[in-house]
Amino acid sequence: MMNLDSLFGLKGRVALITGGSSGIGRHMALGLASTGARVYICARRADKVAAEAEAIAMESGGEVIGLPADVASVEGIAALVADLSRREKALHILVNNAGTIVDGTFDEYPEDGWDKVMNLNLKTPFFLTQKLLPLLRAGATAELPSTVINIGSVGALKVGPRENYAYQASKSATHFMAKSYATHLAKDNITVNVVAPGFFESEMTVIANDEMRNMVESMVPRGRTGTPEDMAGVAIYLSSRAGAYVTGIVLPVEGGLSI
Repeated sequence: MMNLDSLFGLKGRVALITGGSSGIGRHMALGLASTGARVYICARRADKVAAEAEAIAMESGGEVIGLPADVASVEGIAALVADLSRREKALHILVNNAGTIVDGTFDEYPEDGWDKVMNLNLKTPFFLTQKLLPLLRAGATAELPSTVINIGSVGALKVGPRENYAYQASKSATHFMAKSYATHLAKDNITVNVVAPGFFESEMTVIANDEMRNMVESMVPRGRTGTPEDMAGVAIYLSSRAGAYVTGIVLPVEGGLSI
C-alpha cells in the first residue's frame, strides 16, 4: 500500500554528509534525520562537529553522529571511509557537500586558490564516492537504490557578479560529472544527482547588511533566500523511494534565480 511513509520515510537508511555541520549540509542532515535516517556528519573540527551533531539530533528527534574528518586530502578521505566502515556495513545516502570558494580578479586570480577550490569541490567528491562504493553497493536494491547527491551551484547555471572562476568551473564540472556517475553506477542500483542551490545563508554565503539582502532578494523571482526546509525537502525526496527513478539530473533549488 502506498503511503507517505513508504514514499518518503528513511527509517533504517544510513547517510553521510560532508560539511554537514553548517549551511546546506546541516539543512540536509536535519531533513534526513527527521525522516528516520541515521545520519553521520563530518567536518574538520572535532568539537564543532560533535556539538552540531548533538544539536541536529535534538532538533530532528533523530540519530546524528559527528565524525571529525578532513576530506581535502586522499589520506583524510581514506581515514573517514575506514572510520565509517568500522561502524556500518552499508551506506545508503552520500551527500558530497564540503566545498570552498576563492574570489579574485581575472588578472590576479591565484594559482593556490584555484588548486584549493578544485581539490575540495571536484577531486574530493570523486574519490570519496569511489572509496565508498563497497558500502553504497551493499546498501542498494533495485527498488530502493543507494543515492549520491553532489552539491553544485546556481553559479554553474548563471554567471553572477562575483569573480570566483575556479568555483564556477568546479561546480560546472560537478553538474556534468553526475551524468557520467549516474550512467556507470546505475547497474549497481546507485542513483547520482546534483542539487544546485541559490542563495542559502551560510559561512560561505554571508549577507552582511540590509542593503545586500535587498539586492539579493530582488534578483530572485521568489523574492527571498533559501530556508532549511527548502533544502531538507529536496534531500528527503532524492534519498527516498519517491526519488528512486531519478538519476543524472541537476535540480536547481534557487527560487528561479537562474531563469
